[in-house]
Amino acid sequence: MLGIFKWFKSGTKMKRWMFVILVGIILLCYGIATIMNMQDLSVLKLIMIVFVSIVGFMMVVIGIIYSQKRVLEMLVEDTDERMEKKKEKEDVNVNSLIFDKKVYKEGPKIVVIGGGTGLNTVLKGLKDYTNNLTAIASMTDYGDGQTETNSFMPLEDVSRAIVSLSENEVEMERLLKLKFQDGIDFTNVFVSAMQQINGEGSKFIENISKVLNMTGKILPVTLDKMRICAELEDGTVIDEKDKIADTSMAKISRINRVFISPSNVRPAPGVIEAIEDADAIVIGPRKLIYRSYS
Repeated sequence: MLGIFKWFKSGTKMKRWMFVILVGIILLCYGIATIMNMQDLSVLKLIMIVFVSIVGFMMVVIGIIYSQKRVLEMLVEDTDERMEKKKEKEDVNVNSLIFDKKVYKEGPKIVVIGGGTGLNTVLKGLKDYTNNLTAIASMTDYGDGQTETNSFMPLEDVSRAIVSLSENEVEMERLLKLKFQDGIDFTNVFVSAMQQINGEGSKFIENISKVLNMTGKILPVTLDKMRICAELEDGTVIDEKDKIADTSMAKISRINRVFISPSNVRPAPGVIEAIEDADAIVIGPRKLIYRSYS
């Protein structure tokens, strides 16, 4: 009962909406009573009474809507822990409190492992529900041979993850795809600069998330170089990923096993901890290519 009197305190912004509701009820009752009691109504009087009744009804509706909104704001102010850090409660916006991205930090901890389109598709959907996202992406060519003449590390999966976790995906994608006149990608320059500032290890990838104000964070699977290899049924070992399918078809020999080389590749710092601390682990597939032969 005592909590109700709080609504009438200065600064609660409740009295104004109660007054609007009261005036609306009076106008609405006046219009109804006039119509019921008057026996002879001219068209002009009828229009005026209807107009007064409509105004009264609208004032009641508006007063109820805004009073309920203000009640919700007051409840949030009293129960939300973030209000302890705010100095001026009168500037509180209920929308900013309810939909503030800080709320998502209380969401489930989800780790997404994968690459290609599978990884970024999953991240785009999950970032609307929690801020505790960890994308574990690859930073190796797996033996593609594409970076042998390139001093920069392969960052295709990391770039996709950055775009997926960004607030403005379109603008971020345009930025990361920017190429300078000498053909150097902006992504390579930016990541290399972050690596120089933060030193070796995966810390620089994690700090990219903070610098770009992304939802969640990105970790590389490993910082070690490795290859995806395959052994065919005839004993042939293929140590270049891109040649596995073609060699298998050329030799008309099925793949007996797929493995990585070296086998003792170390996970990047923070990967094991993120997986152990996760509430859910999602494995997003890469491109799935099916080939058959007779």
